[in-house]
Amino acid sequence: MNKGEFISAITAHGALTPKNAELFLTIFADTLRDSLLKDPRIALPGIGVFSVDERAGRTGRNPSTGQEIQVPAKKVVKFKAAKEIADAVA
Repeated sequence: MNKGEFISAITAHGALTPKNAELFLTIFADTLRDSLLKDPRIALPGIGVFSVDERAGRTGRNPSTGQEIQVPAKKVVKFKAAKEIADAVA
């Protein structure tokens, strides 16, 4: 599902226009990003938990040459779905 399809799915409920659904999605993404910069864990009941995790540096391989390269340490965003969502998909 892409962004347009997701917006259409939101508007199918009848509460939002496509323009308002797109605005909501943009505001949600911006707020999530800004909030994760301040707090490394955001729990949204019924949706899941977003968290920031540290990934250690490691040795990797360039797939085209096979040469070893150093992959630097970085922060990554993780998401764990709420039980209701995880059970529905399983």
